[in-house]
Amino acid sequence: MKLTKNFNKSEFDSKDGSEMPYDVFLNVQKLANQLQVLRDYLGKSIKVNSGYRSPKHNKSIGGVKNSQHVLGKAADIVVKGIKPQELAVIVERLIDEGEMLQGGIGIYNTFLHYDIGFRGKKRRWDYS
Repeated sequence: MKLTKNFNKSEFDSKDGSEMPYDVFLNVQKLANQLQVLRDYLGKSIKVNSGYRSPKHNKSIGGVKNSQHVLGKAADIVVKGIKPQELAVIVERLIDEGEMLQGGIGIYNTFLHYDIGFRGKKRRWDYS
């Protein structure tokens, strides 16, 4: 099922095969729309390493209890040829310009976490 021009629902499905609840699907749709803005800006494909996580899957991989992934409001992404630190700067710029929603940006060694959770509050962390 297509969510946007370049993103499909399957890219955001929980890795344990759990059904995505409808309220989570609505959040995933909103998140995919934000990632589409980024993809259009970059002109490059975005790989979603982790989107929605069922509570069971989130627990099994050691995810935090209040993870935005469980709500379908977060994605861990990779863009070939762009380091997570560089990608964070681009996302920050798009947020500042009002093109993307304010939320969480987490920098890791191999991916960038972006979320639209916590009612639009700015949250930043760097674990790289």
